Amino acid sequence: MKKVLNRNMEAGSRKSSEPRLLGSIVSEMLHSNSPLARGYRQYIASQENVKAEAKGWHANTELGCELKTLLRSDKRAQPGKSYLGVLRFDSDAVVDEFISRDPHFTFIETQPRTAYKRNPRLFNGRFITVTCRADGSLRLNFRNVAMGRGFNVRKYAAGVAAELRQALSGLLEELTVDK
Repeated sequence: MKKVLNRNMEAGSRKSSEPRLLGSIVSEMLHSNSPLARGYRQYIASQENVKAEAKGWHANTELGCELKTLLRSDKRAQPGKSYLGVLRFDSDAVVDEFISRDPHFTFIETQPRTAYKRNPRLFNGRFITVTCRADGSLRLNFRNVAMGRGFNVRKYAAGVAAELRQALSGLLEELTVDK
C-alpha cells in the first residue's frame, strides 16, 4: 500500500526514519548552531564583504548602538528616504549621565550644495555682467559681441563704459584718496 503525504504538513517527517525533502534538511542544517553551519554563514558574510571591498566599500554591522539624528527636512527620519549628511561615531558617549560603552552615532543632515548660487549675478547689462565670487571679489564678464555688418567700435566702447559706470557706482562706494 502506498502512503500519501499530506500537503498541509511541514516538509519532511517528524520521525527520523521516514524520508524528508532535501530542501528542508539543508535549511535545517544551515539555520542550526552546528560548527559547519556557523562556518558556512561566516564564509557567506566574508564573500559579501570581499565583493563590497572590491568596489571600495567596507561592510560593518554595529549591534546594540544608539543613533541620534539632527535633520533639517523632517522631524523624524522617514522610511526609505535618503538623507545627505555626516555620520559621526562617538565611542564613549555620555547617555543619560552615564558613560555608554555601546557605540553611539550622531547623524547631522547637511544642506544640499544647490541651496545657493555659486557665483550670483549682481549686474546684468546688455554688454557686461558682474558676478560675485565666494571670496567677495567682483568679476566682470563681457557678453558675446555680434561683429557683423554695421558694427561700430565707438558705440560698443561707449556702451561698455556706460554700463561699467552704472554697475560699479551701484556696487562700490566712492573711493577718496587723501593727500
